[in-house]
Parts: sequence; structure tokens; C-alpha cells
Amino acid sequence: MSSRDPRLERAGVTGYNKPKRTPNHPTKSHVVVAKVGDEIKTIRFGQQGVKGAGKNPKTAKEKARKRSYYARHNAQDPNPSKLSARYWSHKVKWS
Repeated sequence: MSSRDPRLERAGVTGYNKPKRTPNHPTKSHVVVAKVGDEIKTIRFGQQGVKGAGKNPKTAKEKARKRSYYARHNAQDPNPSKLSARYWSHKVKWS
């Protein structure tokens, strides 16, 4: 019988690498317990109340927001770490 990792319980997620919205957190919009190999890290990411532009932004304003986000957060890095908030923010909120 294996016991569940207390980090998963505390974050309230169903498993590793499964992000979840946190509507009651004062500043961060999402949480994930990231696992790469033996390394495990709880990551809170995303600004509360701010929506990303999505995978296919339609308006010029959304396209500009997405370009600005990518420029600010070094999103062109071809191999970001799964243990970084940047990786999860890009995956969940912006693409």
C-alpha cells in the first residue's frame, strides 16, 4: 500500500504534472506539483484574474498581448524546464 504524497494533498491536485486553478489564492491563478525524474516541486503560477490569449488569438489586441508575454518571459527558449513557472504558464494560459 503506497501512501499519497503530502505535496499533492496540500496543493489539492489529482497527480503530478496536472495543473489546477486556484480561484481563492490571493495572487496566483494556478498550482501544479511538477515531477521530473526524482525531483518534485510545487509551483504556483499565473496572475490571478488575468486570462491568456489562448492558442489562436483572434483580435489584434490579443495577438499583441501574446507577443508581449512571449517577449517578457523568454518564451522562445526551445527546452524550458518542467520545474519552472514559465513552462506551466506558457502551457496552461497561453497555448
